[in-house]
Amino acid sequence: MSRLIYAGFMRLKKDKCFWIGVIIMAFVGMFLPLYSFFQMQKYPDYTVSLESSFTNYIMLVLFISSAFCSLYIGTEYSDGTIRNKLMVGHKRAHIYLSNLIVCVAAEYVMCFAFIVVNLCVGIPLLGFFSGGAARMLAYSGAAAVMLVAVTSIYTMVAMLNQNKAVTSVICIFGIFIMFFCGAYMNSRINEPAIYEAHSYVDYSTDELIEVEATPNPNYISGTKRAVYEFLNDFLPGNQAFMLWEGIAVHLGMMALYSVMIAVIVTGAGIFIFRHEDIK
Repeated sequence: MSRLIYAGFMRLKKDKCFWIGVIIMAFVGMFLPLYSFFQMQKYPDYTVSLESSFTNYIMLVLFISSAFCSLYIGTEYSDGTIRNKLMVGHKRAHIYLSNLIVCVAAEYVMCFAFIVVNLCVGIPLLGFFSGGAARMLAYSGAAAVMLVAVTSIYTMVAMLNQNKAVTSVICIFGIFIMFFCGAYMNSRINEPAIYEAHSYVDYSTDELIEVEATPNPNYISGTKRAVYEFLNDFLPGNQAFMLWEGIAVHLGMMALYSVMIAVIVTGAGIFIFRHEDIK
């Protein structure tokens, strides 16, 4: 399998989609702290910490990698590379795993490009992390494992679908759905149990209106809340949203769930790929 991985990295060096992804990640990593700095200069009361831009790579790399993985693996089908690998005696499991490893490595390089540029530009302009580096390091660790889980899903879709265009559509729309489902589920979980008492002035009558505390009918409780909280930590899209927003709490549990997803999805993908009819 080492030869397959080496060949994959050699091909990666010439892959335009990969280098476009690296450039986009580096550019956004530079642009975000610069934009925050200029906003602070324009509005003296406006303050931004380095954390506000740092975690954006977690969201950005998911969307870029959805296109990259589908195109990278899809090209192996369209060019007949996978068929040729099988003809020279490579095992299907090794072909599958080598593609997964190369895709994960490529995405890590994209993340590294963002992080390095973001820190080099952001620290001089915005200062160091206000909450310390340990928290951001823990977030990056959880994000790295989560990215493996997401890439295992991309890889399974791409390896089991020989149509590159269809694969691209499934991966790109799939991550959009996963991410926005995570945002929706987080909003539901964070609904308050009770709307606090408050008051306001009715300017048409200049009357002060007092509103008593009332239960929130949209609050999730009981078994349904337990299920939502489990899925919120378990699903990669939910993890990505929480890491991006900086509201993730159970980082160790999230990483464990990501490992479970990666192992299960990869195992299932290899099993099905072994029986795939390669055209």
